[in-house]
Amino acid sequence: MIRAALGALLSHWWRRPFQLLTLILGLALATALWSGVQAINAEARSSYASAAEVLGSARPILTHANGGPIAQTTYVTLRRAGWAVSPVVEGTIPTIEGRVRLLGLDPLTAPRDSAAAGTALSGDPAAFLAPPGQFLAAPATADRLKNAGLGVIQGVDGVAPGMLFGDIGIVQTLLEMEDQISRLIVLRPHPKNRPDLTEIAPELMLSTPDTSSDLARLTDSFHLNLTAFGLLSFVVGLFIVNGTIGLAFEQRRPMFRTLRALGLSARALTVILCLELLAFALISGAIGIALGYLIAAALLPDVAATLRGLYGASVEGTLTLQPGWWAMGLGIAVLGTGVAAAGSLWKIARLPVLAPARPRAWAMASERALWLQAGASVGLLIFAVAAGIWGSGLVAGFAMLGALLLSAALALPVILTFVLGWAASFAKTPLAEWFWADTRQQLPGLSLALMALLLALAANIGVGTMVSSFRLTFTGWLDQRLASELYVTASDEAEGKALAEWLAPRSDAILPIWNVDRVVNGAPAEIYGVADHATYRDNWPLLDQAPDVWDVVAQGQGILINEQMARRDEIGVGDLLPLPGGGPLPIAGIYSDYGNPQAQILMNVDSLVARYPEVPQLRYGVRVAPENAAALVQSLVEDFGLSPDAMIDQAAIKGFSLDVFEQTFTVTGALNVLTLAVAGFAILTSLLTLAAMRLPQLAPVWALGMTRAGLAKLELARALFLAMLTMIAAVPVGLILAWVLLAVINVEAFGWRLPMHIFPVDWLILGTLALIAAGLASLWPSLKLARIPPSDLLKVFANER
Repeated sequence: MIRAALGALLSHWWRRPFQLLTLILGLALATALWSGVQAINAEARSSYASAAEVLGSARPILTHANGGPIAQTTYVTLRRAGWAVSPVVEGTIPTIEGRVRLLGLDPLTAPRDSAAAGTALSGDPAAFLAPPGQFLAAPATADRLKNAGLGVIQGVDGVAPGMLFGDIGIVQTLLEMEDQISRLIVLRPHPKNRPDLTEIAPELMLSTPDTSSDLARLTDSFHLNLTAFGLLSFVVGLFIVNGTIGLAFEQRRPMFRTLRALGLSARALTVILCLELLAFALISGAIGIALGYLIAAALLPDVAATLRGLYGASVEGTLTLQPGWWAMGLGIAVLGTGVAAAGSLWKIARLPVLAPARPRAWAMASERALWLQAGASVGLLIFAVAAGIWGSGLVAGFAMLGALLLSAALALPVILTFVLGWAASFAKTPLAEWFWADTRQQLPGLSLALMALLLALAANIGVGTMVSSFRLTFTGWLDQRLASELYVTASDEAEGKALAEWLAPRSDAILPIWNVDRVVNGAPAEIYGVADHATYRDNWPLLDQAPDVWDVVAQGQGILINEQMARRDEIGVGDLLPLPGGGPLPIAGIYSDYGNPQAQILMNVDSLVARYPEVPQLRYGVRVAPENAAALVQSLVEDFGLSPDAMIDQAAIKGFSLDVFEQTFTVTGALNVLTLAVAGFAILTSLLTLAAMRLPQLAPVWALGMTRAGLAKLELARALFLAMLTMIAAVPVGLILAWVLLAVINVEAFGWRLPMHIFPVDWLILGTLALIAAGLASLWPSLKLARIPPSDLLKVFANER
């Protein structure tokens, strides 16, 4: 009996191959977008884990109290006193392949559990130690830097991506840090009789950093954003699956009744259907994972560029197969199928033996169900408001976002029902009355596809508004921040002094751009010195300020901090900020600093040099008339002898910054397009499945004189009209989504808030695309209706219904 029942149930898919294809493709597309995002996230987090294990970075370390380098003689003193420490030198150098992060180690004392130190000793130690040395890197990094002019680079599995490891002496020479060390790693506990650190090296500070998750925490917002897009795409795909499964169950109701009448129990029928769905879920999941791998491989280079640009995180643009994300892909496919089929399975489990098998319109909703849906929408809206008022953190922000989107999706059929009822009140002819009534009857069957379209359109509007607002604000902000026409960098401080003296009579102003990195309020911060000049007074983008802010800073009696630091530490204008190297200073102003994940402080340049005499005095901004900039550049090269690589003009910096900006949002743009494509496919599948079931409604109209071509035109017009209404509803939802992204998510994720701008032209373009997608989706069903044989329409009247 079980085998016969299984064969009978599967024969439905054999007779309706397109319906089977819809089910498989819908679930595969949903799984593909989800698993592709998870593959990208897994690859990035694997890179973070490798970076966190560099030379045992979770071990206690010794650093200089003022954040500067450690003298090599101090290391020797510590070793002689019994401290088991290993030196590390770290920095970046320019190459023809871009800037490269170098990390120098002593393989004889470095932690043995680090991949770099282990490889250096197990391979050819002499080649690693003797000049010009041998560098170790992750295989992808080694391949990328093989032409960087750094000599032999060996690829090693398990090494953190994006950096080169070399002997400490060789790296010191390349970084011009002879007799200097960046930090010391404490290898193991020491005997109780060891000298105290305050006795032999009081300038050092012992700390146990929790670096294992620093990058992961910093980039949580980015990965959570990708996960939200993947989940949105998955939900849109599930609308296809839910509709297809619901239709298949409705079409097989007579078969279910017959099998029950022949003795098959409700439990056995439910189990067989669950096994059928499980097989489809596994097949679709496998296809989806393969597609997800292709999507992830195509998007990962842009993700890597984004992470490097926004966070300084090194992720190679290559993808490796990891069991975690493909297992999760199969799991989410099975779970999604179960969720999509839960309602239908519940009906089957409660189906009486002799229940009538009356065919009915697919997913026909009753008035009571419509009101329940409206109630659920209101409940989700209340939850979203509560999360926004009382919640905090990224999770609360995304919970608010998800509740708002689901509330809007559930409210859409209710809104459309009232709009169609209102439109029907203006009908003047029988055909118009039938059109509106028939549209309302079709609405339950199309509601899932229209909800999917609403989510896709709202996501496009929201993310598009956010990106365009960011672009507009970012461009204006760059114009303020990049006020100098030329930026120059000297090779050493002697050349820097000579360069400033040479430029003084040949330019309008020489503005030092000097900075040090220090720990402020327990977190890394960049401290910059600025000159008292109109360039800053007229252009610097201040969000909040004390009276006479620039006079206060010029006198060394106050500082400026960026918005990120103000939000992170919950401090504002007038508060005292303790700074290393001297006493605290009051905050005189807060400025915008888009794109920077770190805290930043501005103080008078003389105060900076007084507090931190070791600050590198190499970079300058040069103010000169724009028409004289090119001649000055040529003179710097020919007369002063400055390398062309040491000069960057304003346009080049702005162009580079905007390129990084565009790369940053390539991924979200691609996911927007994919989500909209899935929504279009949902409309297509809904219309195709409804087409065969609607013949009893269409045949009488045809028999009364309406041509098949006329019916097809009405079907096409109906789809376009519903898509237009959905687009209109998506605009306010998308704007609310953009506000949440800018005012809640962005603040929690990055520490700054962007002003929101409106772009109606983009809505018109998106609305046109939505109409095109709906038109293309309805074109096939409309053509089928226009070409349907009259005999098929006549058969409707032969039916007992």
